[in-house]
Amino acid sequence: MEKVSINKSIKLSEHFTLGEVTKSRHAEIYNIPSHVAIENLKRVCGWLEALRLRYNLRYVCGSVSPPELGGDRGGLKERQTFHCSDHPAHPGTPPNLGGEINTPIIINSGYRSPELNKKVGGSPTSNHLTGCAVDIRVYGIEQAMRYAVILMDYADETKQDYDEILIEKNRHGAIWLHFAVRPKENRRKTMFLQK
Repeated sequence: MEKVSINKSIKLSEHFTLGEVTKSRHAEIYNIPSHVAIENLKRVCGWLEALRLRYNLRYVCGSVSPPELGGDRGGLKERQTFHCSDHPAHPGTPPNLGGEINTPIIINSGYRSPELNKKVGGSPTSNHLTGCAVDIRVYGIEQAMRYAVILMDYADETKQDYDEILIEKNRHGAIWLHFAVRPKENRRKTMFLQK
């Protein structure tokens, strides 16, 4: 039987592709999401775009307030690669940045087929199975906490709910941020987990 493949370059949002949220180090395992899972991944990627923009403004560009949501986003339109000097609250560019702000959000794991989820030891009720969750690479607990705070603030400001924000650490010391948002019945589950 011939396996179906997907176009990994399809954009789910401005900065995130289908390939990024379906990649796996277990290439031999079939990992193609349904249309429903792809819609769920698009929703998650919308939150990741907000995280990317706000993290860059707050921690890369300098201590500036994130632009207001909606409208022209505080003078940034819908762009997320911009110059610090474009932001009305922060004229001038920090010299060490060269002006361009586009630090990416790196996805370690996104959608998982049931076979892949079992292979990696995922929960049988994991949000990864429905395309509602991603694990985000972080460089230490401080960055994980900053990401979590940005996502919680975004939820409050937009009056949207998330399902899970989990800062996870495995027995080898690796840390990542698990983020999930469902189409409905989100629980706002927020915690640290040691695996």
